[in-house]
Amino acid sequence: PRRGKVRDIYDLGDQILLVATDRLSAYDHILRPAIPGKGKILTQLTNFWMERLSGLVPNHLLATEVADFPASLQPHAAALDGRAVLVRKAAVLPFECVARGFLAGSAFHAYRAAGTACGIALPPGLERASRLAEPIFTPATKAESGHDENVDFATLEAGVGSPTADRLRDLTLALYRAGAAHAESVGLLLADTKFEFGTIDGEIVLIDEALTPDSSRYWEAGAWRPGAEPASFDKQFVRNWLDASGWDHESTPPELAPEVVAGTRDRYVEAFRRLTGREPRL
Repeated sequence: PRRGKVRDIYDLGDQILLVATDRLSAYDHILRPAIPGKGKILTQLTNFWMERLSGLVPNHLLATEVADFPASLQPHAAALDGRAVLVRKAAVLPFECVARGFLAGSAFHAYRAAGTACGIALPPGLERASRLAEPIFTPATKAESGHDENVDFATLEAGVGSPTADRLRDLTLALYRAGAAHAESVGLLLADTKFEFGTIDGEIVLIDEALTPDSSRYWEAGAWRPGAEPASFDKQFVRNWLDASGWDHESTPPELAPEVVAGTRDRYVEAFRRLTGREPRL
């Protein structure tokens, strides 16, 4: 298998088995201990979103239930249940497709420095966490190691060609708007999110994960005020704890305290519960 930071990938010939582990990464380090059930929560949330968004874009999913997996995988059913999906092979497009409806994270830092985000001019006077008049598309390169780098639209065009770049932008913004509208209906703001796309037989399809707390910044709508970023339902809780611990971001990270593990898990479960209206299968 090929091991990513948080996923194990098994090549089955014409199909791929994606297994979401409970590993948690922050600042490009794998943290310990793992977050119990995290892989199941994120897999099931991605499946919810891919089904919900399938009218906007096809996806790579073939099977989400272990009972529908090949016979060769059935001996591993207990380990795979709820945390693995069978997907079609796609030629991965080498860019992260990011949509932002609020000014946060790296986009806020870029705006504060230059008044722009990934080459997009933004109006003066915006604060941290300001809602943008229209969502913006800010692609990034996919880094195998280290941080993804924000790039401008011209760089995306040079990489994949103009027609594909236009389609990726339009798809990303359409998916963001659909996700944000649903999130807002359950009291969450989708500040920003990233999608990954690939092509299968020349058609662009949604791959990887979709609208999870690992790939998105969800805020409690009631806590949102421009000027400060509200607590998000993602790894920010862990990052804040790591920052306060005095860790240098280079050496081996400190072991996560039990209350940090529990608090992180609670945030993932709460996001799942709110967005899907049901309990995750843990």
